[in-house]
Amino acid sequence: MPVRAVYPGSFDPLTNGHLDLIERSLRIFDELVVAVVTNPAKTALFSDDERVEMVRESTRHLREIEIVVFDGLLVDLVGRVGAQAVVRGLRVVSDFEYEFQMALMNRKLRGDVETVFLMPHEAYTYISSRLIKEVAGYGGSVRGLVPAGVELRLREKVSRG
Repeated sequence: MPVRAVYPGSFDPLTNGHLDLIERSLRIFDELVVAVVTNPAKTALFSDDERVEMVRESTRHLREIEIVVFDGLLVDLVGRVGAQAVVRGLRVVSDFEYEFQMALMNRKLRGDVETVFLMPHEAYTYISSRLIKEVAGYGGSVRGLVPAGVELRLREKVSRG
């Protein structure tokens, strides 16, 4: 039976750090569900469809990936897709407290789901979607920090501003 994991995130936009975690997750798990989170409390720069398309374009070279959009409880999605684990990235120490709380709550809600923390390659530890949007919004270059297709979409989106 293949071992399946869910990697949730807003991916607004997808960064090379996200892509690094997706690729490395597939070294550990047989299948990966990339879950694009719809969060009504946050205003996304890109629509759900745009974020899914950016992930799809950037992961075309990878197999055993499914991309879904979801809102609600992560453990409910994990159950629906038949996953056994959740993948979360830890870039800096400040990520740990929030991620630790979420992992414990998920374990409380569904004890059969494990959370696996991965650190991105050190070249991407300072990258966040929020920072990418801020730099792009001020006209700065994000080349090398996001996939080429994402960079193009970002430029188009912020130029329409």
